[in-house]
Amino acid sequence: MDRTDMRWHWPCRLSKGISLGYNKRRETASGNGDSMRTWLANLLAWTSSVKDEQDLVNGVQRVAWELDFEWFSFGVCTALPFSNPIMQMRCNFSSTWQRRYSDADFLLVDPSVQRARACTTPFLWQGELLRKMPQFWEEARAAGLRYGWACSRTNASRHQSMLTLARGSSTLDVAELNAKELKMRWLAETIAPVMERLLITPSHQAQHYRLTAREIEVLRWTADGKTQEEIAQILAISFDTVKFHVKNAVGKLGATNKTAAVVRAAVLGIIS
Repeated sequence: MDRTDMRWHWPCRLSKGISLGYNKRRETASGNGDSMRTWLANLLAWTSSVKDEQDLVNGVQRVAWELDFEWFSFGVCTALPFSNPIMQMRCNFSSTWQRRYSDADFLLVDPSVQRARACTTPFLWQGELLRKMPQFWEEARAAGLRYGWACSRTNASRHQSMLTLARGSSTLDVAELNAKELKMRWLAETIAPVMERLLITPSHQAQHYRLTAREIEVLRWTADGKTQEEIAQILAISFDTVKFHVKNAVGKLGATNKTAAVVRAAVLGIIS
């Protein structure tokens, strides 16, 4: 990325009553499915009721704390424009680390972010990851970020989101991961659409373009390499009608030609 639109969220006061019912003793003692189903139901109820960024930040911080993580960050990166995607991030990291991260443009070299953008499999801050950019990790540890877990996902409109949970003491061992990672992954999954709704401007969302069913159909055939004459025959419509739909799709997508329109529509998941 050449540039990112980053606006850090400073540490905030928590609202009351956001607990999702996570009970460490009960989880350790039973690990039963009923407890997990209750927790997930509460999580889904909360994410569906989030009204603004503060609600989202408060809720993520509460869940992070219940899972024994003192720090969190989450963000979403737009699929378009290709040369200048927009990234929005929120976190509860210390103000000192936030300023240092921003001033040093660490987002462009952060090994955790690079790993998350390349693969959606959850991962820990360990091994080869820590051998990349040692100066970065040294400064992160000094800021209290020693042990972390991260997970990313790509949604239907091709925006990519990421959740990081971190703490300053106690490694994440296999037993703890077995007990908690399903909840961590569910948190990453359920807040992703909320992030897109609250942090991404409408002009970067697929539904903003409002292509008609016929415009989408014409673009799909174009993506398959069909000419406008062939598309007219396939759809049993006139050549001029095909041109009309292509022109409308190009305009709505802000593209310069039909090839660019097809690429944009594919990236946004409109014709996938």
